[in-house]
Amino acid sequence: MNRFERQYILTGFGIDGQRKLKQASVLLVGAGGLGCPALLYLAAAGVGKIGVIDGDIVSISNLNRQVLFGENDLGKNKAEQAVRRLQEQYSDISWEVYPEFLTVQNAQDLIANYDLIVDGTDNFPTRYLINDACVLHEKPFVFGAIYQHEGQVSVFNLGENSCTYRDVHPQMPGPDEIPNCSETGVLGVLPGIIGNLMALEVIKVLSGYGNPLKNRMLYFNSLSSQSYEVELSVQNAKLGPDSWMELENTDYQQACGTVKEMSWKEAMGKMNQNVAFVDVRELGELPPLECTGLMKIPMSRLEDELDRLEDAEQILIFCQSGIRSQKAAQRLSEEYPDKVIFSIKGGINALKS
Repeated sequence: MNRFERQYILTGFGIDGQRKLKQASVLLVGAGGLGCPALLYLAAAGVGKIGVIDGDIVSISNLNRQVLFGENDLGKNKAEQAVRRLQEQYSDISWEVYPEFLTVQNAQDLIANYDLIVDGTDNFPTRYLINDACVLHEKPFVFGAIYQHEGQVSVFNLGENSCTYRDVHPQMPGPDEIPNCSETGVLGVLPGIIGNLMALEVIKVLSGYGNPLKNRMLYFNSLSSQSYEVELSVQNAKLGPDSWMELENTDYQQACGTVKEMSWKEAMGKMNQNVAFVDVRELGELPPLECTGLMKIPMSRLEDELDRLEDAEQILIFCQSGIRSQKAAQRLSEEYPDKVIFSIKGGINALKS
């Protein structure tokens, strides 16, 4: 207990608060810009069991804000590397690692095993899935998000008369309403601030110390260094699925108008199948890539060459960074709604790392 002495001597926190943290379990979904700082301080605070789920790999563009990773981690799974790093410093914590994405297939079992969920994701489909699964399991979850210079933090589904994420955002956004830091940019320190605020909310909920952000949203602006709160209201209308069967039959990606993504490792496993690999980079972009089933259709020519993909059973699209391929996949999904279409996450940059 000496490690936590400066914490438990706080008036009102005490040994009892520390014991509650030790007995608690937290699942962090997404070990990225928000998840890394949250993980660091939840481990340092003495949470007894921490699970980390993330199917993404570390890329060079992550390193300005995802502080658990270094250059030696490039190309490796984020959840595995984050836990490996923290196990060295906090060996007394019970760690669970899930090198996969949260899906409708695994959400029920995973979330059932933890007291509280932390939403460290950067995409709306997973955020709605976390909310709906937590509502069905009656589990609280701590939410955080960033957009350019502003961050948000709140605690949802915390006991009776508590707002859920759907109370604040009842309708899933369309594809043109979903920015992320890869498109809009972010100063690396902002997710650090918001991730730490998320860890603080987790500690307050689990220990009973302080006043969590229940039915309140905290906003922080990094340019002005000002913060403010907004009161949130519980809605009485039916929001989200009523049962696990309904949740498992919900296509969150499609509902949000986003496209499905696949890693290069998964994509390479489909080389010998009836799959069209579509390179939407403009002619002359480097490095070149040659593989079975490759079709070069520059983004600027996509509308004119849609019919070239008519016979493909599956379509995997890539570009330099994964942004243009998402837009191309969205357009192809509109043209061919019955085809299996994926954007390859991170594009050529992820393959190089």
